[in-house]
Amino acid sequence: MQPVISVWVRDPRIQKNDFWHAYIDYEIGLHTNSVFFTKKISIVRRRFSEFVWLRQRLQANSMLMISLPPLPPKNPFFSLNNAKQIAERIQGLQKFLEQIVQSPLLLSDSCLHLFLQSQLSISKMDACVAGRTHFSVAQAVQCCTLRRFHFEDDLPNDSSLSCDCDSDSSESRDPDSETKASALDITGNTGSLGVSGTSQEAGSLCCSFGST
Repeated sequence: MQPVISVWVRDPRIQKNDFWHAYIDYEIGLHTNSVFFTKKISIVRRRFSEFVWLRQRLQANSMLMISLPPLPPKNPFFSLNNAKQIAERIQGLQKFLEQIVQSPLLLSDSCLHLFLQSQLSISKMDACVAGRTHFSVAQAVQCCTLRRFHFEDDLPNDSSLSCDCDSDSSESRDPDSETKASALDITGNTGSLGVSGTSQEAGSLCCSFGST
């Protein structure tokens, strides 16, 4: 059987940490029969700065052996309320991921698996890959939920929050903040992606790992 990896980006939502700070995140879905993935169907949510992190890590880990596809260009005037800009970004992010998952070299990178199949923040993905957590990459993937989950060895979170400007250094969603999500109406754009595979909501799963 020929391996198939279907990945999609859709369902942009505005996440509000407080009255002044907001950003957009996107549903990232995966449906595959590839041996590179032990979990064949998954759904997570990621924001643009996390895509920037992923590309930087993949480029560094591949030691320039492969030329990575570009991300959608940064736009200093990007607006949370501009449906056209959001739709264009979604298409660019999807194209980026579709090209990434075609490379066996990149498919062997733990950063890609944590990005696609866990809800860990950037700092925790870095710590997990470096072996500085009490849980492995495989455990993080298997315990993926649609919300950030907490571990006893969580690293301190950066309390500074930023709006959804195109910043490489902005941290991921703060797991300790309650966020309010509102769906964005982008008529006729996300539905035209034409990605095969059925989305399945990840079940509510509580995970806790003790010290090893």
